[in-house]
Amino acid sequence: MRLSPRVCAALTGVALTAAALVGPAPTATADTAPPPPAGRYLNLHQCVWSGPFLPNSFDLITALVPTGDGRFSAGTNVSDTPVAAAVCGPGDGRYEPNVYTAAQGFDLTAGRYLNLHQCVFWSDFDQDHLTTVVGTTDVKFVAGTNVSNSRDTAPVCGGGGTDHPIPLLSSATPLDLTAGRYLNLHQCMYYYDGYLDHFTTFARNGDGRFDAGTNISNTPDTKASCGAGDGRFKLIPLLSGVKALPLH
Repeated sequence: MRLSPRVCAALTGVALTAAALVGPAPTATADTAPPPPAGRYLNLHQCVWSGPFLPNSFDLITALVPTGDGRFSAGTNVSDTPVAAAVCGPGDGRYEPNVYTAAQGFDLTAGRYLNLHQCVFWSDFDQDHLTTVVGTTDVKFVAGTNVSNSRDTAPVCGGGGTDHPIPLLSSATPLDLTAGRYLNLHQCMYYYDGYLDHFTTFARNGDGRFDAGTNISNTPDTKASCGAGDGRFKLIPLLSGVKALPLH
């Protein structure tokens, strides 16, 4: 059905009147606009130091975040650029950077979940732990951390060779990237002087005495949340820490 020019004009007038009553569409303000992303990539800097080189002792230390001792700090950050190499403290002379040091950039736009894989290995020969969260130059010690729309429930870890993974301390933690503004990455380091052995956790695991409180929240954490240890392995506050990484 065709409308006459007069009817069309009348309808146009009604529409204009309604628009005038409603007013212009609201524009986004600083309070209503979605926050801009802080960076596309989560760059995990896995810094590993080895030492002391004694006849009956070999020890590996892993860090992802800054600590109270800058010589054992790691440069994990959020950036628009994927990391090319790990930024690590130099060690203290006795402990030096090790081949298991690695860095990996994870595209935060690739999925809803950051699946943080914590792989803890044990060497009977060296009486020493090694913790990894990313790939390394030695595939026996890789960890399967990824960003995905699926929640991982079991850790993917290298076989370890003569060392072997410890299922009780290894874990996969799915972190919902939409749940808050900050990824609070907690690092908990323990030491047992009977073995001269450090080991580190970054997430919850099967032994709550060695849990680390990594989470996503709208509040930046300022203090590491860590299990107390088991009596032999004791928490070292100086080498533990937390870094609040902005997601938005």
